[in-house]
Amino acid sequence: MTARPVPPVVPGASRDRHRPGRPGAGHPMPLASPPGRPDVVCGFGRIDASGRVADRVTIAALGWRGGDRLTVTAEAGVMIARRDPGGMVTVPSRPYVRIPAPLRRRCGLRAGDHVLLAASPGQDMLAAYSFTVVDQALRDHAQVAGEGRRP
Repeated sequence: MTARPVPPVVPGASRDRHRPGRPGAGHPMPLASPPGRPDVVCGFGRIDASGRVADRVTIAALGWRGGDRLTVTAEAGVMIARRDPGGMVTVPSRPYVRIPAPLRRRCGLRAGDHVLLAASPGQDMLAAYSFTVVDQALRDHAQVAGEGRRP
């Protein structure tokens, strides 16, 4: 049995395609986002000897500018910074946040440590998680996810 090849279907190359406001113009389909997707921008940073940690993407997502005041809190392996007119820490002109030495000691962060930065623009908040905390969270999640499996 011999069959003839089917010619390819190629969309027309209309000049009017994708021009809004023109009759017959195509409109791009909206992108779907998963339900319950958090509004968080993540990045990585490294704490320097002065306690500075930077990631341009996370700081830019928050819209923080030089001179903004922050309240910075810390607990075991986690630092939280929130914009606050009465805050004790000032955002410098460059895109980084400085974690004061007493807070670094309190949460166990040292110079050279890498941290996961999570910016939440809706809450105007930046969190820095030590990799010890991230590792433990991943281990806890893996144990819960693996409970239903058979050996």
